Amino acid sequence: MGETTQVGGPEAGVRLQWGIQIPMRDGVLLNATLYTPAAQTGASPVVFAVTPYISDSYHPIGLCFAAHGLPFVIVDVRGRGNSGGAFDPFVNDARDGFDVVEWLAVQPYCNGKVAMWGGSYSGHSQWVTAQELPPHLATIVPAAAPFIGVDFPMRNNIPYPYLLQWITSTAGRTAQARIFADMTFWSATFRRWYESGRAFRELDQVAGNPSALFQEWLDHPEPDSYWDARNPTPAQYSRITIPVMTITGSYDDDQPGALEHYRAHLRNCSAARHYLVIGPWDHAGTCAPKAAFGGLQLGPNSVIDIQKLHLEWYQWTMGAGPRPTFLTKAVVYYVMEADRWRSADTLEEITARYDRYFLDSDHNATDVFCAGTLGTEPGGAQPDSYEYDPQAVGPEVDAEAQSIVDSIVDQRVTFALRGRQLIYHTAPFEADTEVSGFFRLDAWISIDCPDTDIYAFVYEVTNDGRAVRLTTDAVRARYRQGLRTPNLIRDTTPLLYEFTRFTFVSRRVRRGHRLRLVIAPVGRLIDAHFWQKNYNGGGVVSAETAGESRLVTVRLFHDDACPSALFVPIGVED
Repeated sequence: MGETTQVGGPEAGVRLQWGIQIPMRDGVLLNATLYTPAAQTGASPVVFAVTPYISDSYHPIGLCFAAHGLPFVIVDVRGRGNSGGAFDPFVNDARDGFDVVEWLAVQPYCNGKVAMWGGSYSGHSQWVTAQELPPHLATIVPAAAPFIGVDFPMRNNIPYPYLLQWITSTAGRTAQARIFADMTFWSATFRRWYESGRAFRELDQVAGNPSALFQEWLDHPEPDSYWDARNPTPAQYSRITIPVMTITGSYDDDQPGALEHYRAHLRNCSAARHYLVIGPWDHAGTCAPKAAFGGLQLGPNSVIDIQKLHLEWYQWTMGAGPRPTFLTKAVVYYVMEADRWRSADTLEEITARYDRYFLDSDHNATDVFCAGTLGTEPGGAQPDSYEYDPQAVGPEVDAEAQSIVDSIVDQRVTFALRGRQLIYHTAPFEADTEVSGFFRLDAWISIDCPDTDIYAFVYEVTNDGRAVRLTTDAVRARYRQGLRTPNLIRDTTPLLYEFTRFTFVSRRVRRGHRLRLVIAPVGRLIDAHFWQKNYNGGGVVSAETAGESRLVTVRLFHDDACPSALFVPIGVED
């Protein structure tokens, strides 16, 4: 055990113990920092988190929980910080998590009940620890938990350069927070790779960090047994009967993963005790909510005391406390613009119906100022089309690029793509309408190449011309029939592309506002270098170079035989 120190200041009465060594079954020692209430004399439940980001990064959380009476332990994941062993992301966390739970359960400050806390990587580690069924694990609260192979290190089988940024930040044993956060450096690096015409596999060399792990991940371009081994199996989900509270956000990059865990648990475990909270937050906001991010300004009710919710949850599931009053039903979600929280018994019950809007145009709908329509009847006979050249490059905007990518309200990309995208608008809404749930797009598309990437974006457009991004989805053409089996395009026959993986959104669309649908290539000029480039040639995308590049023409059909349509989820009325 390390030395004990009492902390002063706002968290007066908290004791810290550094350098605790927790033995794993194979003899490796994991480093931990323990935060306990100074006044604690007996045993109580204990909460812990496992992190690859060095235990110091969770110091404020440890102080917060201990100041409110709960001992909190921060554990450096194997191979990171002061822990022994080698870091192999997502591989050892299940066994190590089990061992940490059972070691903590017999410590003098613990009464045998152990819980977990944390977001992102630490959220995923909770799921794989729970799959091992440690006898003393009482509850988990995974926030923004990725489902490996679904939303990290790729989404819809389209990887992104960020994964190398993440690998670099977690390389070695020390913190790499500054290099990770230097978006001027990363944006310039990604752009240099993008414009070079080199294969995506060479990004690590361009960045100056050759990575065996990066190469290994690229060897698995779709979900397979390699990725499956990093998530719970259906049988393992079926045995997780401890209480679970999943937290995610409408703009959480790991929302697809968090909801995949949620659905898999409910689908496989009839005895699941699972609550779901979906806030109006981005990835970081799932652990530290803010009313303003990405250019979006939310109402005051959007910010809840997330740590209080955690404390009440732990008191309920491990003590004698009541159920948190915030959890009025099993699913709690925030309706943006209405500035209110609502609840439902299931995720599906949030949506009352789907309104179908058919795509139509009497011209080529490639301009935001001369867009096609989203209406109640199937469209005309002439398809719309755009061309995408993978070798096209945009203006030099590295200093601004990340802010544009992160922005929810910035329209510069849409305006910059004039003539190289398809845009459709609804008529102005005749009344305030709650849009809550998951959009769906059925698009009849033909392409004249073996493969390409097609993105779909849905916005709310205000009557003064501003826009708010609501949700996104993407399809790589070869995976249009399923993510596990590639099927290249053989001819220019129109095929049905089903965009069924839009992210969840809940927002009140005001009377007079419209919805905008944008269908575009990933090479969207300003921010294209933040995505893997598909050269449309039909080969191994990560190995393709500019020499294999093909100009693609994407045609979208909207006639009686090919009725492309956007399905809008309408929320339940009060």
